[in-house]
Amino acid sequence: MCGIVGYLGEKNPKDVIISGLRRLEYRGYDSSGIAVLDHGKIQRVRALGKLKALEDKLSLEPLFGSMGIGHTRWATHGAPSEINAHPHTVGGVTLVHNGIIENYQEIRQDLIHQGCSIQSETDSELVAHLLSLELKNTPNLKQAAEKVRAQLRGAYAILVLWVGEPDHLLCFKNGPPLVLGLGEGENFVASDVQALLQYTQKFIYLDDDEMALLGRNKIEVFDLHGKTKSKKVTELNWDPETVEKQGFSHFMLKEIYEQARAVASAMAPHIHKEEMMIRLGRVGFGTTSVSELALLDQDEDWKTTKSVLYKTERIFIVACGTSFYAATYAKYLIENLAQIPVEIDVASEFRYRNPLLIKNTLFITISQSGETADTLAAIRKAKEMGAVTLSICNVANSSIDREAHGHLYMNSGPEIGVASTKAFTSTLMVMNCFALSLAKIKGVLPTVTEKELVRELLQTPSLIETVLAYDKFFNEASEFLKKFKGFLYLGRGVNFPIAMEGALKLKELAYLHAEGYAAGEMKHGPLALIDSEMAILVLAPQDPYYEKTLSNLEEAKARGGEIISIGTVDDEKLHQVSHQFLGIPKCHWMISPILEVIPLQLMAFHLADRLGHDVDQPRNLAKSVTVE
Repeated sequence: MCGIVGYLGEKNPKDVIISGLRRLEYRGYDSSGIAVLDHGKIQRVRALGKLKALEDKLSLEPLFGSMGIGHTRWATHGAPSEINAHPHTVGGVTLVHNGIIENYQEIRQDLIHQGCSIQSETDSELVAHLLSLELKNTPNLKQAAEKVRAQLRGAYAILVLWVGEPDHLLCFKNGPPLVLGLGEGENFVASDVQALLQYTQKFIYLDDDEMALLGRNKIEVFDLHGKTKSKKVTELNWDPETVEKQGFSHFMLKEIYEQARAVASAMAPHIHKEEMMIRLGRVGFGTTSVSELALLDQDEDWKTTKSVLYKTERIFIVACGTSFYAATYAKYLIENLAQIPVEIDVASEFRYRNPLLIKNTLFITISQSGETADTLAAIRKAKEMGAVTLSICNVANSSIDREAHGHLYMNSGPEIGVASTKAFTSTLMVMNCFALSLAKIKGVLPTVTEKELVRELLQTPSLIETVLAYDKFFNEASEFLKKFKGFLYLGRGVNFPIAMEGALKLKELAYLHAEGYAAGEMKHGPLALIDSEMAILVLAPQDPYYEKTLSNLEEAKARGGEIISIGTVDDEKLHQVSHQFLGIPKCHWMISPILEVIPLQLMAFHLADRLGHDVDQPRNLAKSVTVE
């Protein structure tokens, strides 16, 4: 979940590494460091806090050399400190590490017994000790790393620099992502392609239990047994400028405003405007890469997709955090439209219980990064149990995407802000397309209804643009909202997951207590919390649940709660009983959640900003959670 960057070539490694780490700041971190090999000597600089602290140190201690590695750390073992920061150096070995070594305690005790002096509290330094010991009796870094790898349990992505091989970098992984960047007379390693896009658009994605040895003009990849593997080179067409703020004060605000385009991109592969019909495009059951997907004949792919979905009798959706709330929304959607039972689960729970995946179950995972550790473990477990799997990711060729039998993409573009916005709304749109396609395949979606609903989907981007006009309202309202001690978000039916997502955004960004509840559950406990210091945010569009939600609102108001409601634009009744009312455009019940979540994002953003918090990089959080 932290940032790794490595480089060897003609450029100054320091410049490449710092630039790359800067582009990975969105992942969240508490310290940083860099090490460069210069004429057989390791120069290392580390700092607590933001990259600026490291850059200030480097201005006094410039580094030059032939290759280097860098890291931004999010603390797991040991508090944030300079001594716990990466890179870690033992003898001639210097390394950076993402992940968690689960057997670090026994390794630590064994190293102490052997007389090793351990400087930090981290599990990462222990790997450097193991490599240093192996290299005393092993002729090269690759063989030493193979022996060390066999001693490690847990999740890890490790990049190593050794003075004994001044022309090579070595890396290996099991869990957290690593990607190799290919250049002319230079090569790169990073935990995310965004670190390297300004230098190359050609990448090799490492899979678990693979190791790579990088020279300036050659990259070799090896399997678990040390045998050379042939790896596909993927060329990305992302413009590095797409990851810049483009004039917005924060990445998150920029990404909130990008949602109309992101939602349009999410539905584009699946909607045929001329015929006003829905059909999932290039799901590619059985493919393993985006390049393979692109080569598929669309009609043949649709036949395969229809065959898989027609046989589906039950759906299981597993995800974490914001993606889990998207899964909850999808349950309402699929069961209503396609009349197929859907079970949802948090990935960290699914992987450790004994779930029952009956025959003809389709197992769906949702992950923006495609690297979420618990979700990755869940899809692997589902495959072992014989389920057909379908991934919904934003990053093609990510670990989860490569594991899945079928593939759907959010298509929202790079999302830099730690708190997800446009990836969430894109996922909601993808789930609309999936649910309608499934309903069509199952024969429960009449053609007339299909055309009506496709028309509703197509107007969603323009409706989003309308809702974005509320930005000014929440900017002004944030001063008023500061007074509340807590926030209760309420919704019924398909609006309930949006209430939970809205509460999560406030917790993530403003560090305020917030809970999302099914409105009918309010009287089963939360009612005791309501007073004049509790803000009640109610989602009450004019849908089948409207009257019952209004009754819950009245119960909250009678106890002194201050009501902030989001409803349909001309709802005078809701307006009258609310302290603050916001009307979204009238639309189909499938679409209203996509519109409702945008004001909740804006509210969380402006309140957090007003309180002086770092909106793009909330404390204690990371963008891609690649450890348990």
